[in-house]
Amino acid sequence: MTSSLFSLAFYLVAPVWLLMLFAPTWRITERVAASPLTVVPILILWAVLAVPVLPELWSAVSSPDLDTFRDLAALGNGAGAIWAQILAWDLLIGQWMYREARRLAVPPLLMSPLLLLTIFLSPLGLPLFLIVRAVRTTRKSTVRPSTVPLR
Repeated sequence: MTSSLFSLAFYLVAPVWLLMLFAPTWRITERVAASPLTVVPILILWAVLAVPVLPELWSAVSSPDLDTFRDLAALGNGAGAIWAQILAWDLLIGQWMYREARRLAVPPLLMSPLLLLTIFLSPLGLPLFLIVRAVRTTRKSTVRPSTVPLR
């Protein structure tokens, strides 16, 4: 059962990622990516996985150390809850990146690899996007429309 729930986790977030990757200009993608409710299904799954190991989970987060987390991750439900939490945060980060990229007119061909990297290794994808964002923001602020003096 736990193995099936672990596998289900990725499929709960995959539709949103697929929209952002392969249909970035669709209106529905923009609406979906703007909603924080996309993480509700994965958070429900997190709760289902976390409740049976709540004492171990609480111990790991209230007094964190490597051995406590190792013990939690050794439990099927513990590893599944950690995985679901990672997927939820990565999805929220990806949605924010997608919306910022659309606002700054970052080309989808540049954003798709960054989003893919964020799916797999968000600690690498997010900083790279922040660099792209900084460059785009700087360029936008230096390109000012010409002004006509008012009389």
